[in-house]
Amino acid sequence: MASPEAGRDALPSRRADAPQQPTYPDAEHLERVLAHLRSLPPLVTSWEVTRLRQHLAEASAGHRFLLQGGDCAESFADCTSPVIANRIKVLLQMSLVLNYGLRQRVVRVGRYAGQFAKPRSQDTETRGGVTLPAYRGDVVNGAPFTAADRTPDPDRLLRAYTRSALTLNFVRGLVDGGFADLNHPEVWELDFASSAPLADEYHAIVARIHDALSFVSTLTNGPIADFER
Repeated sequence: MASPEAGRDALPSRRADAPQQPTYPDAEHLERVLAHLRSLPPLVTSWEVTRLRQHLAEASAGHRFLLQGGDCAESFADCTSPVIANRIKVLLQMSLVLNYGLRQRVVRVGRYAGQFAKPRSQDTETRGGVTLPAYRGDVVNGAPFTAADRTPDPDRLLRAYTRSALTLNFVRGLVDGGFADLNHPEVWELDFASSAPLADEYHAIVARIHDALSFVSTLTNGPIADFER
């Protein structure tokens, strides 16, 4: 979700054709919501954007590996601590294996905390002779096939902003609290993946990494805390 800090005229989509846009029945309501969003704090800071750009440039130059993960689109209902934590666990597990196998730093990019839109090739959907607006993600309208749910609602933009902020706050809290601690990768375990075909191989890699960390910790007289953020 774009930072509301940016002015309307500064957004690239305002200076070029923007296909796949929903049709809101109340244009004045939409403008009020957009004005409110522009007055709210940005979801990310400028230095976070600068750091990501630097890491992506390093990945482009071959000095890092880019790992992107997440759902095609988030739903408001998935803004819960278990769902968010499991998404982070998947990224941490994957990046750990990539770090170990490639001997290279990994840039982890999560497709969440604002991924509430769904592109559609058609503006409408027809079922049983009834035609309604296509579902474009929770940021625009609802999935149930009813006129009330499928009508684009500007207030959903505010709900998406709120859930994006809640998700980012929780992710930052987990990372700052030691969730990415390399010395305790067992906290990243996923119940549904315990019987996966490659689970044993993953656990063997974790064991070798833990043994290496213990060796380095002994030499340096201190633990190696977590992944580079």
